[in-house]
Amino acid sequence: MSVGPVEFASALSKVPAPVAVVTTVDERGRRWGFTGSAFCSASLDPPLVLVCLAKTATTHEAFRSADRYLVNVLGEHQTDVALRFARSGVDRFSADDMVPCELGLPGLLTAAARLACSVHQLVDAGDHTILIGLVEATYSVAHTPLTYWNRSFTRPVGLA
Repeated sequence: MSVGPVEFASALSKVPAPVAVVTTVDERGRRWGFTGSAFCSASLDPPLVLVCLAKTATTHEAFRSADRYLVNVLGEHQTDVALRFARSGVDRFSADDMVPCELGLPGLLTAAARLACSVHQLVDAGDHTILIGLVEATYSVAHTPLTYWNRSFTRPVGLA
């Protein structure tokens, strides 16, 4: 039995996920970024994270050729940033809220966390490329993170 894309997406919508804006700078100095919720840790030793990027994304080639990237884990107050970096055909950096951060990469000073990565490995995975990064520097504050669940932005709620 084969699972279709609609059923698969419906099942995955029930899995809460962090929301991150991932940025890089190409060899010409152009900034690139996208919103992603397929982000997680992969290893503690060495410190590795992974983020998935659709091969159809306008940012795909820039990230495939990048040697480093910055994961900005968004706070609950940053839905506008998540939406801006998810849109196509707009200047995602127009709000001037990105400044040089770890490794000189564009970052949000108000992010809940930032993880600066050098590319460790690229993995071809169906219609996506998995960017596995070696974490070179981190930053975090006590902001409540933004999550995506049931096709909506949410915030985690403690049970106890």
